Amino acid sequence: MYPTDRHDLLQAAMMRYRVRFCPLAITLLLLFIAAAGLLAGFLLKFSIRWRILLGSRVCACSKCLTEGDSCFTELVNEAPEPFLSGTLRPPPDAFKWWKHLQASKCSYSSYNATLDRVFQMFPPFPNVAAPSPDRCKTCAVVGNSHNLKGSDYGSLIDSHDIVIRMNRAKIESYEGDVGAKTTHHIMYPHSAVNLENNTSLVFFPFKIRDFEWLFKNLGSVQVQFWFDSQQVVILNPAFMKYVHQAWLGSKGRWASTGFMTVVLSLYMCDQVNVFGFGADKNGNWSHYFEKLRKKRLKTGVHPGKHEFQVIQKLHKKKKIRLYSGH
Repeated sequence: MYPTDRHDLLQAAMMRYRVRFCPLAITLLLLFIAAAGLLAGFLLKFSIRWRILLGSRVCACSKCLTEGDSCFTELVNEAPEPFLSGTLRPPPDAFKWWKHLQASKCSYSSYNATLDRVFQMFPPFPNVAAPSPDRCKTCAVVGNSHNLKGSDYGSLIDSHDIVIRMNRAKIESYEGDVGAKTTHHIMYPHSAVNLENNTSLVFFPFKIRDFEWLFKNLGSVQVQFWFDSQQVVILNPAFMKYVHQAWLGSKGRWASTGFMTVVLSLYMCDQVNVFGFGADKNGNWSHYFEKLRKKRLKTGVHPGKHEFQVIQKLHKKKKIRLYSGH
């Protein structure tokens, strides 16, 4: 049938237009859907990246550690979990790095078997609160430098929510300079001291035999050092490796206990103040509780000067506050 009037001609033209238009419309619609999917994927990845760099560790402080410095935030977020647990073990490469610190010959399987035993006797999960938007937790990291002597920092140190001390730190007779409060104490067998009931032991193991020390001091009647078995957390060797490589560029054989503690505090606290680090005014690396008998003491296998430079940079960037002492 052929169109015989203007109305029929118009309808025929519209039909021919629809036949030509439909494939084009479908093609354009498919292209639009594909482009929208790509854009959504990009925005999602960008959003995740942005939250990681700038907003992943929000807090209730006037300024949070990771605000305003994407490079610093990225470095912080590269870290493995700081503490071991009943379900978290270091990967084989971190274990291999760790066992060479003290030329240990233990195998990865025997190490994991030891950890199984550890977490049967101690809390399987670390009791360390994660950062949150409604929290502003202040932290004092108290080193043992001689520059604390005569500083009168005691009351300032005690005003923090968390006070971390390390190794053979002494309080008695030094309260005016170093404070009296300790919430967490970093140590390993060769630097052990007795701890109070309300103090958490943050254990830094450097070799497999260090775990035997834990067992001995928990289950033996001949306990040499006392600590609360329900307040024990154990540093992850992967975190030790990360600090040495990412923060120190693999300088020295490994990071010092003090420097690892400063980096660890960035994951435990929202504001970090550091006391008792660096050499004294005469350039000696000595302790406030010891009489200096040998001058020009150095830092052994640790890159002490480089570590202190990194701490000074953190202070300059206002990520931490470093109190230089007397």
